[in-house]
Amino acid sequence: MDLLCCETTETECRAYLDSTLLRDDRVLQNLLKSEERYAPSSSYFECVQRDISPLMRKIVAEWMLEVCEVQKCQEEVFPLSMNYMDRFLSICSIRKSQLQLLGTACLLLASKLREPQPLSAQVLVFYTDNSITLDDLWRWEQLVVSKLKWELSAVTPGDFVLHILSRLPIDPRTWDSLMVRRHAQTFIALSAREYKFSMYTPSMIAAASVAAALHGLDWTGKSGYGLAGLLDELTRITAIEQDYLHGCLEQIEEMVAEAHGNCEGNVGSHQLAGVIGAATQRPLGDQNTSQDKLMEHEKAGTPTDVRDVHF
Repeated sequence: MDLLCCETTETECRAYLDSTLLRDDRVLQNLLKSEERYAPSSSYFECVQRDISPLMRKIVAEWMLEVCEVQKCQEEVFPLSMNYMDRFLSICSIRKSQLQLLGTACLLLASKLREPQPLSAQVLVFYTDNSITLDDLWRWEQLVVSKLKWELSAVTPGDFVLHILSRLPIDPRTWDSLMVRRHAQTFIALSAREYKFSMYTPSMIAAASVAAALHGLDWTGKSGYGLAGLLDELTRITAIEQDYLHGCLEQIEEMVAEAHGNCEGNVGSHQLAGVIGAATQRPLGDQNTSQDKLMEHEKAGTPTDVRDVHF
């Protein structure tokens, strides 16, 4: 098998994607059947949690995304860590002071599953401004895997992106599929920060993110399909009802518009600047000003401990 090598501190080799698996409908159908197995509750703030809120979750999620960006983690790590966090919060009530510790343990576990070289526990403790100890982290790592019953190979939206793109009528001679995929992955990462997206399945978030990327790049206009035609194709591929898909797409576009208008938030600056500032064709505000603000976060320092934030 051919290998794709990229330079890090050491040479890291990753296998090219297997086109045979991408073309096999059985693989996609197995993903669609499995995704509900790893779904968190969409109402755990009402039914389980008493001391934390969706806003607190978002603050910790933005910190986790920033850590992933600074550490140049694989794109799958952050959504997977949020899946662990949401599933844990669906069954275990915690205190506000424990939320960042939970997020740190979830990052450590996700990196062990998806990274060739997992994040260092010591580095993660440093990013909490040493508000937790290594013993705390290791104990909570064991607690998380125990509560999740060692079901760690969760299906996330990123698992569907290539399966969807390979089945869409995108001409590789005129469209850069890597760019479309990068945009879709960015929307997936941004949606993972928001609790409201927990009501959607991973396949729906993936399909809506692909639609947002293609629509933003004006593929819908230049290809002649239009947005309605694209949604028809996505429904054919995933069997998701078009009304639900359109609703998820609207939520993503609202989220992107909000992120573009409030760039002082701690979002993934590298990806968001590239996607919203450069590629999205719709006017979403003053792009130059927004990109300047985004680049202020290019070099992140030690993130603020969530317990220092007054809710």
